[in-house]
Amino acid sequence: MILYPAMDLMGGRVVRLRQGRFDDATAYAADPAEALAEFAAAGAEWAHVVDLDGARAGEPVQHDLIARLAGTAKLKLQVGGGFRTRDQVARMLDFGVARVVIGSLTVKQPNLVRAFFEEFGAERITLSLDVRIEGGMPLVVASGWTEKSALSLWEAAALYPEARHILLTDVGRDGMLAGPNFALLEEAVKRLPAAQIQASGGVSSLDDLRRLGTAGTIVGKAIWDGRFTLAEALDACA
Repeated sequence: MILYPAMDLMGGRVVRLRQGRFDDATAYAADPAEALAEFAAAGAEWAHVVDLDGARAGEPVQHDLIARLAGTAKLKLQVGGGFRTRDQVARMLDFGVARVVIGSLTVKQPNLVRAFFEEFGAERITLSLDVRIEGGMPLVVASGWTEKSALSLWEAAALYPEARHILLTDVGRDGMLAGPNFALLEEAVKRLPAAQIQASGGVSSLDDLRRLGTAGTIVGKAIWDGRFTLAEALDACA
């Protein structure tokens, strides 16, 4: 399983949100470039970087910073936050980002997202499907989790049979250190066999990592808060 240590950026600083709430952010002292260097030194091959300001604004805000980070980082970057156009995606890939994460557009503009797959290829695009569990059904939410779509997780995923990488977040677990939604993740692995599922939200222990059966996992708060080291997490995922 590939471990993606997460680094969320707000105003050029590393932060973590609680359940996606911008008014409930914890800031960390780490310099973004130094943090990526430490990830690489610990043995990580990937990092997951999010422009939170861009995600909130619906347009690039810190993409220049992320482009500079991509030019110096010694690991591959998967980057999300504020991508709305073909040129924004192309620019980030040209700067050396390995994959761009597409979130709200997956349910708002599926034709545009399919065009991304056609032009850039399935290995360069990660679909981010954020869900809220209602009545036992995982319903996709968008726009910083403030808008509920009419689509279930399974309906949204069916729009993209070509997708190779799907980042799945149960928003009720994100930033809560309450453990992943294992039942949902296990169902996703079974129902979406062509996709590499990345689990996101809730990892709080090394046992959580050992239990996951997904192709990858995003881990942020547990590492930043010192629940375990990145080296320990990488070992648990091996």
